[in-house]
Amino acid sequence: MNFQKILAAIDDSPLGKKVFDQALALAQLHHAQLLLFHSLTEELVPKFLLFPGEMGLAPQLVNQAYHWQQVQMEEQSQQVQQYFEDLCEEAQQKGVSVQVSIHPQEAGQAICQIAKFWHANLIVMGRRGRRGLTEVLLGSTSNYVLHHASCPVLIVQSEGEAGNLRKEDRVVASL
Repeated sequence: MNFQKILAAIDDSPLGKKVFDQALALAQLHHAQLLLFHSLTEELVPKFLLFPGEMGLAPQLVNQAYHWQQVQMEEQSQQVQQYFEDLCEEAQQKGVSVQVSIHPQEAGQAICQIAKFWHANLIVMGRRGRRGLTEVLLGSTSNYVLHHASCPVLIVQSEGEAGNLRKEDRVVASL
């Protein structure tokens, strides 16, 4: 199969770097375009505070907390932007055409929507290995994408997760 457009869903974690490296290698091999996607997660999107009267907090405390959240969000946003600039530079140095897409949206749905809109031939993403109740409560982005994507999906395992898989599952996970 020849991939012409590869969407890499990454974050600024060690697993995100592994996903990028895999997607970059495939983009080089297939002379494909690369789209780096990042979903602004809940830690980057300000949380809405309850009305101060409902919590019994002084309005000044609420304003200070809100201001602190805004500062934190701006700092984290700048770190993400710098990280993506570094990745783009690395891709361009290796002769790969690269674009970046950052959205404040639930990751699974956004990945599927962007892949379809951009006409991606492959999605490369990581899997953190949530299981049991954690997966039920928090969901699994990789599971959602596997079931809803309009193109093939390559899952890159986190370090600890690959060792916990059965041999036959490791083969499927590493395709």
